Amino acid sequence: MSGKEGTGGFRKRKHDNFPHGHRREEKDNLNSSSAVIMAFKSFQVELDTRHDKYERLVKLSRDITIESKRTIFLLHRITSAPNGEEILMESEAKLDTVRQKIKQVAQELMGEDMYQYHRAISPGFLCLYSCMTDKRFMLHPGLERKPSSDCNSKQDHTWNLKVTAVDYLLGVADLTGELMRMCINSVGNGDIDTPFELSQFLRQIYDGFSYIGNTGPYEVSKKLYTLKQSLAKVENACYTLKVRGSEIPKHMLADVFSTKTEIIDQEDGLS
Repeated sequence: MSGKEGTGGFRKRKHDNFPHGHRREEKDNLNSSSAVIMAFKSFQVELDTRHDKYERLVKLSRDITIESKRTIFLLHRITSAPNGEEILMESEAKLDTVRQKIKQVAQELMGEDMYQYHRAISPGFLCLYSCMTDKRFMLHPGLERKPSSDCNSKQDHTWNLKVTAVDYLLGVADLTGELMRMCINSVGNGDIDTPFELSQFLRQIYDGFSYIGNTGPYEVSKKLYTLKQSLAKVENACYTLKVRGSEIPKHMLADVFSTKTEIIDQEDGLS
């Protein structure tokens, strides 16, 4: 056995040669007013403040996502509701709640670099833009240009939030999924014209995304696959209506399409 080892066979650590009291005295003798200590304390306060702001923005983004999803589900009922004006008024009331959340986001980001908190607020903005464009498409078919989020307060002060080009493209890609659901719902309600209109619109969006291809951001190229799935489901519905529409009763069309979309999803999962 080596002489450096104790009777227990374990090597003695170097700091064991110093008494614990001596180390405690050195710690107490640190000058709390030194420039280094003060600098690290300021860093601690800055990081804690930034992390707290990030968590608040994540919570606001989740609230925006939840309210936007509820508004989208409400808007999908407009195809089967006898009075669509009431649904539009109710959806506008829900969007007012979302605008208040966006105002809080703008207040949190006032004087801050938005890109430091972009990952916290991006999911909520994508769902909100998908909701707003879905509502606009029901009123005026088409796609609006890249918006800027403006929220007016009671003092007529405008809070501006920048919408990045990537967020805009991802929001358009999410819109295609909502239009695909609207297509299936409209067929179940006996509306056989809407799927053909939606298919033309989705093809235009898909062509636009195809020009970007793999040259754009990773998130956009990843959404391209989901967009292609939505387009395939709508085209499959149009094919069924055109070829077998006279064979299937209208009240069974929704069940047939839902079964076909499940088969497509299973095939995509295996491929």
